[in-house]
Amino acid sequence: MKNNPCFVLVFFLIVSCFIDESHGKRQGDALNKLFKAKFSGNSNIDTSSYEVFDQFQAEKIRGLNKTSINTVIASSETGSKEADRIVRLPGQPQVKFSQYGGYITVDKVAGRAYYYYFVEAEISKSLPLLLWLNGGPGCSSLAYGAMQELGPFRVHSDGKTLYSNQFAWNNVANVLFLESPAGVGFSYSNRTSDYNNSGDRHTAADNYMFLLRWLERFPEYKDRDFYISGESYAGHYVPQLAHNILYHNRKAGKNIINLKGIAIGNAVINDETDSIGMYDYFATHALTSPENVQNIKQHCNFSPQFKNNQSSECLAATRKSDRDTVNIDIYNIYAPLCHNSNLAAKPKRASLTEFDPCSDYYSFAYFNRADVQEAMHANVTKLNHVWDLCSVVLGDWKDSPSTILPLLQEFMSSGLRVWVYSGDTDGRVPVTSTQYSINKMNLPTKTPWYPWALDGEVGGYAQVYKGDLTFATVRGAGHEVPAYQPARALSLIKNFLSGQPLPQAAF
Repeated sequence: MKNNPCFVLVFFLIVSCFIDESHGKRQGDALNKLFKAKFSGNSNIDTSSYEVFDQFQAEKIRGLNKTSINTVIASSETGSKEADRIVRLPGQPQVKFSQYGGYITVDKVAGRAYYYYFVEAEISKSLPLLLWLNGGPGCSSLAYGAMQELGPFRVHSDGKTLYSNQFAWNNVANVLFLESPAGVGFSYSNRTSDYNNSGDRHTAADNYMFLLRWLERFPEYKDRDFYISGESYAGHYVPQLAHNILYHNRKAGKNIINLKGIAIGNAVINDETDSIGMYDYFATHALTSPENVQNIKQHCNFSPQFKNNQSSECLAATRKSDRDTVNIDIYNIYAPLCHNSNLAAKPKRASLTEFDPCSDYYSFAYFNRADVQEAMHANVTKLNHVWDLCSVVLGDWKDSPSTILPLLQEFMSSGLRVWVYSGDTDGRVPVTSTQYSINKMNLPTKTPWYPWALDGEVGGYAQVYKGDLTFATVRGAGHEVPAYQPARALSLIKNFLSGQPLPQAAF
């Protein structure tokens, strides 16, 4: 039946219909929606400072023995590593590494389970363990991280076959992709109210419980050096999860999880400077007029206490900026738009160095194939009935702190490695936003601004601060850095994991 031309046409139409009606076609769109909500006149989002969620107290509330968390973890998890082994993904090329996919239950009472996809390192399994989180909030780490950025495969334009990514991060680490929170991608809850109560605190608590139980299923990684990376709104997810790990390590008096560092890209870390930096980037990159940005800076106040009190002049100026940038890809201002979302009957030539702007459609089609879901041990949510790049079942986000800078300072004082990187063609969380945010911490400089090199070219620029915080740009990369500059992204993460500074250019 699937070879019937009519069936193929209907399938293509269904794919286009679903993705066009999706609430968040891209993680940047979901981020933009959140920011507009946070600065609207009727926002109910809690923007107060992030406070650790006490997992031990949560277990006590559930009637569990808070003094025996390891027993609780082991007894609650019924899956197995071997059952999660993915023999082969449909349409994939031959590979030499092992891959796994499956569910970890983070709340047995609610029936809340997170889906993961794990690819072991191709060369040496002794390499570190790296967790990757995409942002949104509400967007899939399979859609972006795994299949459009740093994973071992990318999806062909036919939506059913894969090709190899020679710059995949499992060249330098064992990489774990997580779809979080429940309602994102293949992750789900049997308690539908969970979808309406999503927010930073619940997500961080669930992510921590996921890790504990995942390590029970993969015990060989318990003592492995562990790093967390992500992009966009994962600028919240990553530091909050790292904060929970440190908190519980201190509480236990030992390293329950052997966290060594975090790396976040084009990351939301401080609302006020993120917003001001975006408009300054617009002005300096000819995306809107300097006069309009001056009006925004004169009439808008992006500090948290003024989020519900923007003037009509402010709103008019920001709407003008929105109109000026409506027909460009704000997440990579020099990239083409997708003008043909149809899947190809025969895959067109694929390129790792020339990112296809229609890749969202290819991923959408691939993960909605029944044979793919079966191979990955995954299923779509009961509410959604379709896998999507960004969730259409999550309700309004409940809490989103206005800043996570204090967490970065905590990590530096705790001896963690902290890298913040920025693709320099992203207009949504641009390099200016990240620079302004880091400047708020008033850190002394260890290594002044310098060009870093790869293959005889400038890969970007870097500056190292005392306290082991590195800021790096990636030249020619948009919001999803590894999608646009895979070789430079791999070089960056390799140096991050090894603890080596990015090599200075010697031209």
